[in-house]
Amino acid sequence: MKIRRKLLLCLATSLAVAGLAVPATRPAYAASLTEVTSFGSNPGGMRMHIYVPDNRPAAPAIVVAMHGCGGSGPGFYASSEFAALADRYGFIVIYPSAQQEAGFGKCFDTWSEAAKRRGGGSDPVSIASMVGYAGQQYGGDQNRVYATGSSSGGMMTQHMLAVYPDLFKAGAAFMGVPFNCFANAADYPPGGQCTGGAMNRTPQQWGDAVRQAYPGYTGPRPRVQLWHGTNDTLVPYQLLQESIEQWTNVFGLSQTPTSSDTPQTNWNRRRYADTAGTVQVEAYSIQGAGHSLPSSGMAAAAVTFFGLTGGGGPTSGPSSNPPSSPPVSSPPPGGAACRVTVTVSAWGTGLTENLTIANTGAGAVNGWALAFTLPAGQTITSGWNATYSPTSGQVTARNVGHNATIAPGGSVGAGFQATHTGNAAKPASFTLNGTACSVA
Repeated sequence: MKIRRKLLLCLATSLAVAGLAVPATRPAYAASLTEVTSFGSNPGGMRMHIYVPDNRPAAPAIVVAMHGCGGSGPGFYASSEFAALADRYGFIVIYPSAQQEAGFGKCFDTWSEAAKRRGGGSDPVSIASMVGYAGQQYGGDQNRVYATGSSSGGMMTQHMLAVYPDLFKAGAAFMGVPFNCFANAADYPPGGQCTGGAMNRTPQQWGDAVRQAYPGYTGPRPRVQLWHGTNDTLVPYQLLQESIEQWTNVFGLSQTPTSSDTPQTNWNRRRYADTAGTVQVEAYSIQGAGHSLPSSGMAAAAVTFFGLTGGGGPTSGPSSNPPSSPPVSSPPPGGAACRVTVTVSAWGTGLTENLTIANTGAGAVNGWALAFTLPAGQTITSGWNATYSPTSGQVTARNVGHNATIAPGGSVGAGFQATHTGNAAKPASFTLNGTACSVA
């Protein structure tokens, strides 16, 4: 029960903020995020934001990028590299915002019966409508549509590939679960088997679930890229293997990878290619990572897998690193106007604390250090989207490689889990790069 309570509290915070920061060198002429209030059939009652780069081909590809539980489309736009990559490679990015309450925030519906069949209703139909709108309004290529997402968004990525195999050409799921892992709403975290650490089905059972989502479909299936941290206990790492079994079975492939390598330090990659040499399934185990993906460079690897960068597309071949991300500047000597929003969820002798750091100044923050004092008796045991030192007393949280930049009017999310001896209060004050922040 304690493990499940921790899952509930942690998912509400860490899943919402997983992602990458928009690189500091994004050009000043870049397009802006736009909300679309009427995009077609919307049984999920979802919100839609779209990013259309200024420089793009006549029929640009479309990438659907989905946030984690408690997050939003604009939040994932601000905290991920996909828009910057869209500027570079000329594809459209759709950022859906989930509206389904799952007990710990708004999450994408991957549990209802309506969502588990093509055209059945709920969020999948809403997302498909968004893709259609991007095609009609901006000339987006309906034959080059891709899905990606983190945590709840990673779950929905695999879900959309199963329910709409005729619409999506590939997907990259970060910290997701196999399609039809959740039996119903009651099975969604923190209760149930799927993320409880005991899920184990045969490849045939997993593959049959996908095939039943669109009975009679005989067309090509979307290629699948899977990412998971080996130390992820919120969405257990073992679910990566279940996802591999599902999608290799769908493609009729062996459970033995056709190749394996380490394209970057701590990135262990397994590839599953068909007889023509096309990599249909690709799985990354990120050594030592917890529930903190994607991190720097992973969005670029996903876009490369989609074939949108001019290299590293569907066919196998020599391993290559993804395109490097633009450099991130070192921290400025001074501070910046800032606001920190703090949410604490406590239980027994533990708590999770979610921090949203907003830049309320006129200039970008390129590299940040957030200092605060933990109440007596609190000790940090783990964290996400920042490094924390020391673990008690006067603590400094420093950005990690992927979220160093906070644009004017933008924000980044971070957080930690801690033990306490009875005092679960939040810190009273914060300073960002030496400047005091307001606290909400």
